[in-house]
Amino acid sequence: MSTEVRRVDYFHTTVQDQPGEAYRLLEALAGLQVNLLAFTAVPIGPSQTQLTLFPEDDTLLKTAAEKSGLELDGPHPALLVQGDDELGALSRIHEQLYEAGVNVYAANGVTDGRGHFGYLIWVRPEHYELAAERLGV
Repeated sequence: MSTEVRRVDYFHTTVQDQPGEAYRLLEALAGLQVNLLAFTAVPIGPSQTQLTLFPEDDTLLKTAAEKSGLELDGPHPALLVQGDDELGALSRIHEQLYEAGVNVYAANGVTDGRGHFGYLIWVRPEHYELAAERLGV
């Protein structure tokens, strides 16, 4: 597999921080055939959570949001890196961005436990094209 980098868009919405909020959103999207490449949930204050959706198909997510009355902020650009999980894989990605003068202001990664990883990278909009170019997309 080596390493593959993709340009992706993400959308976010804010929900009350209570049981079932993410489930209801994810269940509704699945029912409307929206496939997600990634999903994150982060608290933003004492009683709210920001849910971030990385759809495979932006248009399908927007249509689903309209049908369900879901308010989304986006699309916003990010980079999705997927590859073979080997020692130093993330370091090499960050080295390329550092050498280009690109600051990573947020990132989220995980391995699948079977030798592969996925890594989401957020950079400032003014550095997005440079970051994408440096990483080969």
